[in-house]
Amino acid sequence: MPHVFEPASTGRAKCRGCGRQIERGTWRFGERVPNPYAEGEATFWYHPLCAAYKRPAALLEALPSAPAELTHTDVLERAAHATAAHPRLPRLGGAERSPTGQARCRHCKQAIAKESWRIRLVHDEEGRFVPSGFLHLGCRRDYFEGGDIVPALLHFSSDLSDADREELIRLIE
Repeated sequence: MPHVFEPASTGRAKCRGCGRQIERGTWRFGERVPNPYAEGEATFWYHPLCAAYKRPAALLEALPSAPAELTHTDVLERAAHATAAHPRLPRLGGAERSPTGQARCRHCKQAIAKESWRIRLVHDEEGRFVPSGFLHLGCRRDYFEGGDIVPALLHFSSDLSDADREELIRLIE
């Protein structure tokens, strides 16, 4: 069965990309995969933009058959192509300030100082994105091989204040 775009029918599903509820009536993307626990298929639900960042190949495969009511398909397509061009970008899980000085950067292996900005990394494990470490903000270019991470970083850092977002953008640029 092909991947699907549809309005959320109940509002009970959570997005596999960001972990937030998919509200009733909003568009969602369903990635159809072989069921990892039984026979048949399973559908993993995502917000469309989360799917563009986390499942670019599946989203690009489904976009030609997307319903006409789905708006901003050009934004989804651009985000998915940008993510697909850099294989490590789906690992991006957001940004935060380090609460302790114990974490080490996955790229340079140095400690990440307390209260400094760090990038959360996740990896796909049987359809779920689970934590897999952190990066210094300065190591992003080498780790993500020059990909533009700002849109995805801000998308997956939705709990940051406006002042924190501005500071983060300023530090990246």
